[in-house]
Amino acid sequence: MMTKTVSAGWLWVVSFLVFSVVFCTGTAGAADTGAAKEESKAKEPYYIGSGDTLEIMTYEEPAFTREEVIVRQDGKITFPLLNDLQADGLTPVALARIIESALKKYIENPMVTVYVKDPKSKKFYVLGEVKTTGEYPLTKRLTVLQAFAIAGGFTEWASKKEIILLRNEDGKEKIYRINYRNIVGGKDLSQNFQLQADDTIIVP
Repeated sequence: MMTKTVSAGWLWVVSFLVFSVVFCTGTAGAADTGAAKEESKAKEPYYIGSGDTLEIMTYEEPAFTREEVIVRQDGKITFPLLNDLQADGLTPVALARIIESALKKYIENPMVTVYVKDPKSKKFYVLGEVKTTGEYPLTKRLTVLQAFAIAGGFTEWASKKEIILLRNEDGKEKIYRINYRNIVGGKDLSQNFQLQADDTIIVP
């Protein structure tokens, strides 16, 4: 009778340990997946545009290495022996793979890396009653509030409740209205838009 009781007890312990291992593994896996998704969102790819300055390095091949390659207005670059290559709209990694493929005619197993040395193609504009109006480079993820800071803040005549954000979406000009006081007061943080290339902010 005691043997059966001990066996049953050990069976329960083993079952509990197995369940714990499976549960913890599943939870850790879910956490890892969630973290990977968040990291993926944070590392959005940069797409090359006209006006950008690139650095193209070909490993152990100085003849095919260029420290400053400007993306022309037609979206193309000029590279030794390859003539014109389309760069606009590509990520640096995608452009590197294209150059590697083209260089195989001249080099055995070429290894190319493309860096965006000066990202001038992505810009936004701040106009109206701010201290420094003008065109600014969009070199990283910026919000509307950060744009005001970059522009030096508001003038004393600024209407902070009637700010306008102009944005091109699918070929159409769209207007977003922004109340600065609602953002800084925590009433409507959704108006603190993340900026996109060619956004224009107007402070009346």
